[in-house]
Amino acid sequence: MGTSLRMFSWFSPLEGRPWTVLVSPHQSKQQLLRTIKDLKLTMDPTKMGIGRSIAVLTSGGDAQGMNAAVRATVRVGLYTGAKVFFVHEGYQGLVDGGDHIRPATWESVSMMLQLGGTVIGSARCKDFRSREGRMKAACNLVKLGITNLCVIGGDGSLTGANEFRTEWSGLLSDLVRAGKITQEEAKKSSNLNIVGMVGSIDNDFCGTDMTIGTDSALHRIIEVVDAITTTAQSHQRTFILEVMGRHCGYLALVSALACGADWVFIPEMPPDDGWENHLCRRLTDQRARGSRLNVIIVAEGAISRDGKPITSDQIKKLVTDRLGFDTRTTILGHVQRGGTPSAFDRILGSRMGVEAVMALLEATPDTPACVVSLSGNQAVRLPLMECVQITKDVTAAMASGRFDDAIKLRGKSFENNWNTYKLLAHINPPEVKSNINVAIMNIGAPCAGMNAAVRAAVKMGIIQGHSMFAVHDGFDGLAHGQIEPINWTTVSGWTGKGGSMLGTKRTLPGKLLDEISENIAKFNIHALVIIGGFEAYVGGLEMVQAREKYEEMCIPMVVIPATVSNNVPGSDFSIGADTALNTITSTCDRIKQSAAGTKRRVFIVETMGGYCGYLATMAGLAAGADAAYIYEEKFNIRDLKTNVEHLVEKMKTTVKRGLILRNENCNASYTTDFIFNLYSEEGKGIFDSRKNILGHMQQGGTPTPFDRNFATKMGAKSILWLTEKLKECYRHGRIFANMPDSACVLGMRKRSLTFQPLADLKEDTDFEHRIPKTQWWLKIRPIMKILAKYDIKLDTSEHADMEHVLNKRGDHRK
Repeated sequence: MGTSLRMFSWFSPLEGRPWTVLVSPHQSKQQLLRTIKDLKLTMDPTKMGIGRSIAVLTSGGDAQGMNAAVRATVRVGLYTGAKVFFVHEGYQGLVDGGDHIRPATWESVSMMLQLGGTVIGSARCKDFRSREGRMKAACNLVKLGITNLCVIGGDGSLTGANEFRTEWSGLLSDLVRAGKITQEEAKKSSNLNIVGMVGSIDNDFCGTDMTIGTDSALHRIIEVVDAITTTAQSHQRTFILEVMGRHCGYLALVSALACGADWVFIPEMPPDDGWENHLCRRLTDQRARGSRLNVIIVAEGAISRDGKPITSDQIKKLVTDRLGFDTRTTILGHVQRGGTPSAFDRILGSRMGVEAVMALLEATPDTPACVVSLSGNQAVRLPLMECVQITKDVTAAMASGRFDDAIKLRGKSFENNWNTYKLLAHINPPEVKSNINVAIMNIGAPCAGMNAAVRAAVKMGIIQGHSMFAVHDGFDGLAHGQIEPINWTTVSGWTGKGGSMLGTKRTLPGKLLDEISENIAKFNIHALVIIGGFEAYVGGLEMVQAREKYEEMCIPMVVIPATVSNNVPGSDFSIGADTALNTITSTCDRIKQSAAGTKRRVFIVETMGGYCGYLATMAGLAAGADAAYIYEEKFNIRDLKTNVEHLVEKMKTTVKRGLILRNENCNASYTTDFIFNLYSEEGKGIFDSRKNILGHMQQGGTPTPFDRNFATKMGAKSILWLTEKLKECYRHGRIFANMPDSACVLGMRKRSLTFQPLADLKEDTDFEHRIPKTQWWLKIRPIMKILAKYDIKLDTSEHADMEHVLNKRGDHRK
């Protein structure tokens, strides 16, 4: 019987010990996973860690967002009933033991979210590389009963952790023989579980879309680029920026996309022989087109085809000697590691910390060491050494001159970035025109990133040979003929500009269809790019519905979601939402800081978003809010009472401040004033209350690196799709598009950019409240509540399976 059944081991949090399920060998993987999921639903996550201990350390180079990961690991570990320990100074602290390994408390990780670097310290440790050093580390862990280790660091740190785990039983045997630990202690600590989170600003670890710290590093780079742009334009200068990335060109590549650089040098793809002539020709052409500045971005590890370094000084000498341009070099260095973490890195660190604790507590002796990664908008687990191997394969491919392989091994999204950059920067407009006219418009409220999308669409359209037209003031402009040609030079420098250069209005086309159809015919428009929020989606639908009456509307159309509210059906993310989120998060940081001196103060902050609670929820997670009220999650007076009582208890601890976020339309009765008055009344004698309504500052500002990069890819991809669709719809000498798939929303869905017919999205739309009926981010709301110390149940049923790197490559922020 034993040979006819398969055995599956699991840890029972209810009983505090492992247990085993016997399953038929004929049971499919899907059936097995369903069985496990059903069993896990019966688990109480607040008891999963009872009797167990978790240690968390940060190792290698520091990265912004590490503190968010440490905070989440500590708080979720405590939430599960586990003991949690800080290991100070990375592996060195593990080896030295003593005061370097200390118990962590809920309050000890307060006010860590907004700090850069790592509060618990990091160090390069030679001692841990020796077996003797690892024996000392093992002894320290055994004495404290720690058998779960969470390591936040780069691939070297994670490889070291895996080696430590592999030889764990041998280390224990040696310690028993040496009399350092007893046989009983060895038995209790017989298995070491390891889970890694990748903290590295270079984004050089294969298997994850983004590593902790990368987005913040991009923020620092783009801040410098924006500052340099103003001075360079004043003097007609060429600026060479050297960014970090000894073995990985991610920072350089995305920075080049985000700022529209003239050239980028990355180690994965050295320039072709004779690049010097090509570069000089490009810079000369740009000046001839009227550009007052040139930007060249160089990764510190940039090389030529024969493997020799390409340095900033070498490029400066080339440009100065050949062209006589006034040229300056800026080496950013450790600026990129510094500063406060971006909202994305805080959310990423928090989500990874939660997943890491769950992975540790669910691990069995047979589970391989895993690394928690990001794929699209999903946290996933991957075998650690599989990721390390592919990361090494990239280095090997570069060393042997297989540069195309190196780009592919970096992942689909890195490859897409590279291809987009090449198309927008390296290809000159064709001699032969396509005779296609494409119009671009902005609809709804303005948001950061709209201009970057327009720029990319215009450039890609010109590269395809199309004539591009700008429609000013949305559907109003389309109806009243505010349409004019737009060229390469016009959109130069638009990537970093906030708002909408084309002008935008909320007017829908429904009452203007006669005028709109006349102007589509008059200007001979063959395709339409609509960039905007919920109005862009509804306007697109109205245009599609009008096809039955107006033949002029039978042209391919694409809607690109762009709104701070992130409420467009068909996309998990909208252009502009990341910028708004960072604005709210940085404002909340300042608000919380102001309370540090006064003590015992609660702030109620109102955010935008219409009926969509995305901004309130994500900003709540990024800023460490105590509650975030949203329309999608109904609440009543009892919930408000619970929140007030929670804050009253919080004020008895060492953390004497509170932060409450309220989405502007979360509840018609419980207004911001009502909630403020309630908290003020109930908190009398315990805490003061203050309110802030952030308003339109959330729509302004220069776009973040993510919004620039996302908008650039969306704009370029929309034109390539329209070009193909126009070929499909060309019949009898004219364009006629009346099929549902000829009018689509281009959106990010989990792990890739996809085109979905507008008509197909109607069923998933709550038109009254202007939101999609299903929204992915609602699943991560419990994380915010757990990190704020609410006694709620975390759904652990979806944490069953470990994926493989080669099965999951996506196209997201990379």
